[in-house]
Amino acid sequence: MENYKLIQNQIVKPTISQPFLTINIRSVNKVFPGFALGDFAVLQGPSSVSSLASLLCVRAQLPIQIGGLQSNVIFVDGGNTFRLYQIAQLSRMHQLNPKQILDNIYISRAFTAYQETQLITHKLKEAIKKYNAKIVIVSDIAGFFLDKDIPEDEAQRIYNQITTYLSNFARESQTIVIATYPPHPNTARNNYLQTSLCNRVNVVISLRKTSCSRQFVLEKHPYLPLGCAELLNEGVTLTDFVGASA
Repeated sequence: MENYKLIQNQIVKPTISQPFLTINIRSVNKVFPGFALGDFAVLQGPSSVSSLASLLCVRAQLPIQIGGLQSNVIFVDGGNTFRLYQIAQLSRMHQLNPKQILDNIYISRAFTAYQETQLITHKLKEAIKKYNAKIVIVSDIAGFFLDKDIPEDEAQRIYNQITTYLSNFARESQTIVIATYPPHPNTARNNYLQTSLCNRVNVVISLRKTSCSRQFVLEKHPYLPLGCAELLNEGVTLTDFVGASA
């Protein structure tokens, strides 16, 4: 038990040399203190995962001492989910200059599964060095691979290639890589892609909505105990995230 407490203290109070990117929502902080360098994570659940991604784009630029990375952001937009006005609103709520925050987010847009694969496997290493980024966000990572025009076996092969690449890339470059997985039709292909990704990442976070609550659920982590945090009201929106912040 004493060893367990010691580990917990080390997790909750990382050193400056080992920063955590925090979400900074009181109830969430008790379950999940933040993303560590080298994490490959997935945010899955309602479309509001894009709002959480927007929040992380802003918080990543904060100083390390207050839960940021003091870093630029690489945003691989696979699902046309980047929300400029959300970022600007969040910047103002954090008392930051929206233009400066947006200028520090470097967006690469893909329009096909093949373009997304090319951006990830051929451009990412160069981009983090060029833009001095410690975080990469890949939005709607599986969306293009659900296209029926791509044969299922080919979609699975290429998708497994990029998720394996991202897992190795995060670990080797000590970069935080966060993929979002919004809702898609419940098909065998979608189930395969989602399960495959969850098996490959080391952090799985789900947003869930029930008839009476909203939950932030830590479903997978290499060393933290799993658990959930209750969020207020129905639906998970940008306003809810910000309103619940400390």
